[in-house]
Amino acid sequence: MLTEQSAATVRATLPAVGAAIGEITERFYAGLFAARPELLRDLFNRGNQAAGTQRQALAGSIAAFAVHLVDHPDTRPDAMLTRIAHKHASLGIAPEQYALVHQHLFTAIADVLGEAVTPEVAAAWTEVYWLMANALIAIERRLYEENGGPEWRTWQVVERVPETEDVVTFRLRPLDDDPRPVRDFRAGQYVSVRVALPDGAGQIRQYSLSAAPGSGVRQISVKRVPADRTTPAGEVSNHLHAHVREGDVLQLSEPYGDLVLDHRDDTPLLLASAGIGVTPMVAMLARLAETGHRAPVTVVHADRSPAHHALRTDHGAYAAKLPEASVHLWYEREAPQDAATGLADLTDVPVRPGTRAYLCGPLPFMRAVRGQLIEKGVAPADIHYEVFGPDLWLAGA
Repeated sequence: MLTEQSAATVRATLPAVGAAIGEITERFYAGLFAARPELLRDLFNRGNQAAGTQRQALAGSIAAFAVHLVDHPDTRPDAMLTRIAHKHASLGIAPEQYALVHQHLFTAIADVLGEAVTPEVAAAWTEVYWLMANALIAIERRLYEENGGPEWRTWQVVERVPETEDVVTFRLRPLDDDPRPVRDFRAGQYVSVRVALPDGAGQIRQYSLSAAPGSGVRQISVKRVPADRTTPAGEVSNHLHAHVREGDVLQLSEPYGDLVLDHRDDTPLLLASAGIGVTPMVAMLARLAETGHRAPVTVVHADRSPAHHALRTDHGAYAAKLPEASVHLWYEREAPQDAATGLADLTDVPVRPGTRAYLCGPLPFMRAVRGQLIEKGVAPADIHYEVFGPDLWLAGA
């Protein structure tokens, strides 16, 4: 791992780099896109770039990796690296792109920190970067080998199902003339969807597969993202809602994602979601129902109202098929008798010893649920989560 000399240099310069990391990543992306504008057009999420969330996520991951190397020099943060590698693989990131990132990132570091970047400092942080980059390259290579390479495949929409006023489910099959077998996936995984936008951009987004594995059909449920004060409207989600109908085709990646069921028949589970975070949880419940899972399953979901609860019927139906499932619902308004009014609160929710928990939803929701689960005795290592979009948990946002 990190050499002793570099570890001392990184430890000494962490405060300065950490204080400037936001400006560093801003300059990094500006330089990268000036040199390679096609990356912003066809690879990076333009909405996240406009909102600054991708810069926050990059800064958080670099800082978290460096801190881990300094505090735990003989290990590496594999959970963080695996989550990033799955996202990269779903985008088709290639090893040679890491050298390009290194070039522009270290130009930005030198620009921001100036004379503080001595040859010793540059060498130490270069070591940090390539430790992280090479670890990601290795994980991504394995993922590509498992999935037959970073290839895109054309799928045809065979059914479009409105779920709520702002969520639509698309069911897709491969085109009939594609002889390649359809690879299965694990409940909780996602696919990347690439669409051609009117301005010629080929933007990519990830959507969880919202049905059980074992079928040749891919099902995604897409929430239309509106503009707000800080974030532009979702380009891809609005395009899919407005323009994609039965018979149309989309480009999909192979399935990726590390929020996947890892259970034994005697493992109590807790599946907690809020809003569109319900999508991987419904796939997990469907899989548990199909496999006859007999241990306790606690289902937690929070939403604005029952009308906004996407896949609500499936959510309840799959839970009802499990012999020891309990369902706990919260709605901010219009809560029926079998649900509570307000935000999710696990205070009165029984949690079995040895529970393994899976979380998906907005960061404030997941942070609150994680904290309550730890208070109830759930081991932090048994709490797994998925962030839709840039992982701002690492950035402290």
